[in-house]
Amino acid sequence: MGDEVNDCAEQPPVKDGPADGTVRIRLDLAYQGAEFSGWARQRGRRTVQEEIETALQIVTRSSELYPLTVAGRTDAGVHARGQVAHVDLPVDLWAEHGEKLLRRLAGRLPADVRIYRVSEAPHGFDARFSAIWRRYAYRVADHPGGVDPLLRGHVLWHDRPLDVEKMNAAAELLLGEHDFAAYCKKREGATTIRTLLELHWDRVPVDGYAAQEGSLAVATVRADAFCHNMVRALVGAMLLVGDGHRPVEFPGEVLAGGVRNSAVNVIRPYGLTLEEVGYPADELLAERNRAARRMRTLPGVEG
Repeated sequence: MGDEVNDCAEQPPVKDGPADGTVRIRLDLAYQGAEFSGWARQRGRRTVQEEIETALQIVTRSSELYPLTVAGRTDAGVHARGQVAHVDLPVDLWAEHGEKLLRRLAGRLPADVRIYRVSEAPHGFDARFSAIWRRYAYRVADHPGGVDPLLRGHVLWHDRPLDVEKMNAAAELLLGEHDFAAYCKKREGATTIRTLLELHWDRVPVDGYAAQEGSLAVATVRADAFCHNMVRALVGAMLLVGDGHRPVEFPGEVLAGGVRNSAVNVIRPYGLTLEEVGYPADELLAERNRAARRMRTLPGVEG
């Protein structure tokens, strides 16, 4: 299961939309990840997918469970405020329950997961394979006194001051399409080639708490897809640059090495939040859906 999503393994040909007699429904949702063992169903563990699928079955009084497909399968402890999923429902069930579904789900779901939009998806939409990018944020506090207690479940404390300019210089060396094997947990049959579209750090004030001076260092990380541990490993490498343990060139050297480096820690999940998922225009959804299922290789490298 990945913290960050979308293992682009080879996939069999599929239809661009739901099966006959069903309608595809898009769900926009958010959750606080602390009490979940990630998104995907796991026997004996509490997951976001199971909570939503169970609630949907109950509020529609269905005899069967309707499985969800998600844009990004977040790992245990990772949060989301811009997650997207889809579910294929029988046409008659959607006609009966559609208008009341949002309010009924709000009444049934636990407080740490919310669906805030339910809509009929356009032709060709697939929450996972139609996405063209995912955007995450990782929040770090480097104040010597620690993290504001009211932010503790969303912010990592780093006990040394961080130089954001150096981290941004290191980040520039990682942008573009690369094999991120050095920053990913390898999965059988899946590629680790990704296109890193955006990676930068900003200083953000800690609002409303005069007793705590300083600010948060926030990484914005956007790519076409992510593999297991990729965001947390990238951030871990850049923190080593920011606190002076490694030179600016270090994260790029790790990337070029192509193998995991023991100096790079996969940092804790609770500082990570899936902020947004991007999709193309409706008329391009089906094309993107099909293209994303093909195994990628780098130029000059055979798959």
